[in-house]
Amino acid sequence: MDAAIYDCPTAWAQLLPPGSRGIRRGAELAEHIWPLLALTPEGCRAMADRREGGKIVCRLLLVPGDLPALPAQVRAETVISYGLSPRDSLTLSSLASPVLCVQRALPRPDGGTIEPQEFPLPALPGPAEALLPLLGLRLLQMPLTKPPFSL
Repeated sequence: MDAAIYDCPTAWAQLLPPGSRGIRRGAELAEHIWPLLALTPEGCRAMADRREGGKIVCRLLLVPGDLPALPAQVRAETVISYGLSPRDSLTLSSLASPVLCVQRALPRPDGGTIEPQEFPLPALPGPAEALLPLLGLRLLQMPLTKPPFSL
């Protein structure tokens, strides 16, 4: 399974799930049809500034919930939002002892579904709210047979 996260901080590279890669250059996004693509807030800003390049196509797109609109070059079958708003599909129900909350049923690239539920998170290498795109990517990408957050 192929997944990517755009404008992935270098420090996150060792935390990416198998079959996922961090992308730092926008031109790489148009080279492939992505089953799952996550955009960091920085990636969304970079994409808005990017005028050249082809269309970016994905099946599932994970984006910040406060994004005013999808970048014009992105086409996605399903958009999943993350953030601290109750409208977001992925949010945190607690910041003190971080708990990832799935607000509604989410499709997975493998055809499965993640039902609404909460996932207590282990000690994280940074603030949980900053790591939401990585946590969402792990949740949607990791096999359902083992805990997705054993970082």
